[in-house]
Amino acid sequence: MLKQLLEQYLKNLTNTFQRGDAREESYYANLDELIKETAALLKVKNIDVTILPKKTEAGNPDFRIWDGKNHVTGYIEAKDPSTANLDYIEGTEQLKRYCDTFPNVILTNFYEFRLYRGGQRIAQAMIGRSTIARQLHTPPPVENCDQFKDLFETFFSFSLPKIKSARSLAIELAKRTRFLCDEVIAVEIEEDGTKGQKQIIGVFEAFKKYLIGTLTERQFADLYAQTITYGLFAARTRANGEFNRRLAFDYIPNTIGILRDVFRFISLEEPPKSLQIIVEDIAELLYVTDVKKILHEYYSTGKGKDPIIHFYETFLSTYDPEIRERRGVYYTPEAVVGYIVRSIHSILKTHFGLSDGLASPEVKLLDPAGGTLTFPAAAIHLAAKEYITKYGEGGLHHWIKNHILPDFYAFELMMAPYAIGHLKIGFILDELNYNLADDERFKLYLTNTLEMEEIKQISIPGVSSLSEESHLAGKVKKEQPILVILGNPPYSGISSNVNEWTEKLLKEDIDGCQSYYKVDDKPLGEKNPKWLQDDYVKFLRFAQWKIQKSGFGIVGMITNHGYLDNPTFRGMR
Repeated sequence: MLKQLLEQYLKNLTNTFQRGDAREESYYANLDELIKETAALLKVKNIDVTILPKKTEAGNPDFRIWDGKNHVTGYIEAKDPSTANLDYIEGTEQLKRYCDTFPNVILTNFYEFRLYRGGQRIAQAMIGRSTIARQLHTPPPVENCDQFKDLFETFFSFSLPKIKSARSLAIELAKRTRFLCDEVIAVEIEEDGTKGQKQIIGVFEAFKKYLIGTLTERQFADLYAQTITYGLFAARTRANGEFNRRLAFDYIPNTIGILRDVFRFISLEEPPKSLQIIVEDIAELLYVTDVKKILHEYYSTGKGKDPIIHFYETFLSTYDPEIRERRGVYYTPEAVVGYIVRSIHSILKTHFGLSDGLASPEVKLLDPAGGTLTFPAAAIHLAAKEYITKYGEGGLHHWIKNHILPDFYAFELMMAPYAIGHLKIGFILDELNYNLADDERFKLYLTNTLEMEEIKQISIPGVSSLSEESHLAGKVKKEQPILVILGNPPYSGISSNVNEWTEKLLKEDIDGCQSYYKVDDKPLGEKNPKWLQDDYVKFLRFAQWKIQKSGFGIVGMITNHGYLDNPTFRGMR
């Protein structure tokens, strides 16, 4: 039976070639039929073959083999039958990317098949000589039936192994997210044809207009890819049963509108096929992994009090080895965070008469450069420890509901750490046996701290909730008295945060805060006071202004040391 099947397949290839106008894609239907009939012969059920759109030489492999629902068997990359030597293709960057990203890949020129697992070739079979078909215009005789059968039995039998460590999961997610960024989103942004492509471009343009004026297409691809992966991750931690791309939307909390917007498009609408493919692959990886168990074990074995951030660091080291230097603002050493948070806790007791420190209901706390919420997370841990030590666990649920959720705030500008921050707080509350209700959220808002003008209602699909986030953040900026401001603001000598309100905040006396450009009511007299435009200076000024409006409070921030003795900072000092 198999020999007859292969004979017919080789005959079909020859007929396609003899039409005279055949391109690589012309042979896809022949291979599609062979895959399905081979699966039937081997009694493999629920095989669905998706032929993927080919925009560039990069992008996805040509075929995805899956069950149409959850399980992705593998991918097939097909090269034109005139490619006689697959050894060369095997060494290309393109195939290396495929094999690094996807664990079960076949490379073929329609006559020879090579199977790769984990980047290593483990089987190959030449079923006929392409030279005979091309030179003699006749189907070649069938060869190596048994090798072909063994190869496809191995290919069809693949299922993702269960991942048992946080490090392994971080690495596997990072490889797929890098592919999502480089080979899918970056490519889709360059196109402007389908509705799905236009929606991605709309999100990019909205982020550039309303949040990050200097955002490039490349940076957006990075931001959007990480947001999708960590949105899926967050959704998976809430899902106990079946999980896939289409179900992910159901598990994004209703209160986190901007993530709901992203996943309404990803899960419920029709994103570009290339995006669907890789997102479904990431979703399956998370589906076969007990994510919550891994993170809880990571926490309980003492591998850091903040398992999410250590997980993220491992992810970043695989995703982009240079990103830790570029994105150092995202995380701060636990020892430094712990020192600042403990110091604030102590000062609240000794100088403000709050015997419960951070656990006191009078404390309103804000991290204006939240990143992945390292500081608020440490503050919640310490406050919860204080509360439990003094009052036991009986009232802990009520205390979280009436103090932590309404009184702790954070702002973040970038979507990826924003998604991770919500994931992290959910994990911490889970550790404290508190499950967020459908109408509850931690008050982390996606906003530019240094922009006071609120975003008007946005009609662009996928980002309509940006205006709601902006409104909620604006109420905190303008109206909410704050007692504690802490965090690690970004450092940038040439700030992109230049707007009318920030300039006024720095240069004028406002709400009792003296201008940083004056000393004793006289101008600084500096010819080029550009260092006062550094982002950390602006964040410190924002913090000072907020505390001044409250009348009293504490600022605990990591800053550049330049303002301590540099003459330009006399007014700031």
